[in-house]
Amino acid sequence: MSKNKPIVALVGRPNVGKSTLFNRIIGQRKAIVEDLAGTTRDRVYGEADWAGRDFIMVDTGGLVFDSHSNLSVTSTQAKPKRGHELGFQAGVESRFFLPEIRQQVAIAIEEAEVIIFLVDGETGLTSTDNDVADLLRRTQKPIVLTVNKADNKKRRGEVTEFYNLGLGDPIPVSALHGTGTGDLLDAVVKSFPYTEETEETDESLKIAILGRPNVGKSSLLNRLLGEERVIVSDIAGTTRDAIDTILKYENKELVLIDTAGIRRRGKIGTGVEKHSFLRAIKTINRADICLLMVDAGELEATQDAHIAGYILNEAKSVIVLVNKWDTIAEKDNDTMKKFTKLIQTELKFMDYVPILFISAKTGQRVNKIIPLILQVSEERLRRIPTAELNRLLQDAVTKHPPKGDHHQRLKFFYATQATVSPPTFIFFVNDYKAVHFTYQRYLENQLREQYNFVGTPLRIIFRNRKEE
Repeated sequence: MSKNKPIVALVGRPNVGKSTLFNRIIGQRKAIVEDLAGTTRDRVYGEADWAGRDFIMVDTGGLVFDSHSNLSVTSTQAKPKRGHELGFQAGVESRFFLPEIRQQVAIAIEEAEVIIFLVDGETGLTSTDNDVADLLRRTQKPIVLTVNKADNKKRRGEVTEFYNLGLGDPIPVSALHGTGTGDLLDAVVKSFPYTEETEETDESLKIAILGRPNVGKSSLLNRLLGEERVIVSDIAGTTRDAIDTILKYENKELVLIDTAGIRRRGKIGTGVEKHSFLRAIKTINRADICLLMVDAGELEATQDAHIAGYILNEAKSVIVLVNKWDTIAEKDNDTMKKFTKLIQTELKFMDYVPILFISAKTGQRVNKIIPLILQVSEERLRRIPTAELNRLLQDAVTKHPPKGDHHQRLKFFYATQATVSPPTFIFFVNDYKAVHFTYQRYLENQLREQYNFVGTPLRIIFRNRKEE
């Protein structure tokens, strides 16, 4: 199966219970829920799992039609017209209210593998439901028709009217009480795309280039390809309209994953580019190492922090590139230190994340990027022999014995490295609940002090083992 996390978009008219269902599926109260149409305007993201499959839920604002605004969504089986990377000017023409919601919903529909179309079983079928169904039907994506507020037997019996939408069997649910959500999620997971594993393992190193619009991603890519004098070929990426560039450097094959549509800059509307986090998620999921580009003149950006947080959550290796360093005036010996501290604070990165101050325009320090990528890759694949790891554990416990909780002394028996990419370590103890997070951080620091693991997150797991 594909390692990418499928994206599920929750779409429908206002006040049908999308945010309530979203919160029910992800298991936490993340979306704002009010009995007022139009509460959700920006997309809200959450991670969920069902039947062993992890996926990303996207809550969207309610769709309201009028005669003065346009939205265009391109079928996944049709190529967008030249110059329109997102396909917003080709395909289905529909009319929606509020430009902000229009852009958010359009992006969610474009990027989703599966769409949950939520309707209201209490109010019944409406003309707006028919309009939304017409839009979604022409996307040629799997659509799971879901009837919310089916809180009793009578309501569940009345869902048959939604067969008129022509989207298959409607699934009755109550987002408020949770009934029927299991059947819904079964249908969603069944619709996920599956990719058979090939016998030949793809051992190429995948590098994601991430960052806000106009931060210099395209300039960096062109500079890398020009300076390194490499063999280049373009292959289609799994993110729609993205191009993967194969770069061969010192007999190593790197795949540079550029954000969707970023090369033909200036062709996408500002509002669409501004809210491109969903595309970043897809790119991160595919990558081994992420190059997070930030603008030296705009370090306090919320979008950078969102992307950084997701990189950390997915345990991807990361290098921060501070671009446009040539535009910073009056630099001295302490300028880089001040910027480094600010970046670590804003992006919540630890000391292990390397930070390069570059200029894609002038080429300043760009030649250091590829060697640093290869170094981080080696660290991500580093494996520590069990004997060495247990000597390190013994020394760490001797230097700083754990205090423990739960009215008993915490004991460490042994440790082992379970896997690489990212390096994952399992520590066997008498009571894993007694391990304080500060002691986990201490053990991680001991590992990094001995083995570095530059740019690479570590996963540390504690498991119980009975004393013999």
